[in-house]
Amino acid sequence: MEYAFGVRVLLVVTALLAAIIVGMATGLLARLGGAKLPACILCSGASVGATMTMLVLVMSALGVLE
Repeated sequence: MEYAFGVRVLLVVTALLAAIIVGMATGLLARLGGAKLPACILCSGASVGATMTMLVLVMSALGVLE
């Protein structure tokens, strides 16, 4: 099933929002664990990148982004 361009953009933006929320939670947990601020930012960025990669790969595998 072919999705319209606007729907695909909306799905990617929603995935990005979910990845940012996961990254914020990761940074907060790192900070509560006693990490310094630069380490928290690094953990958050890595988490956002990994989550976004996974979500886009899942959407691509399901045929949503074709």
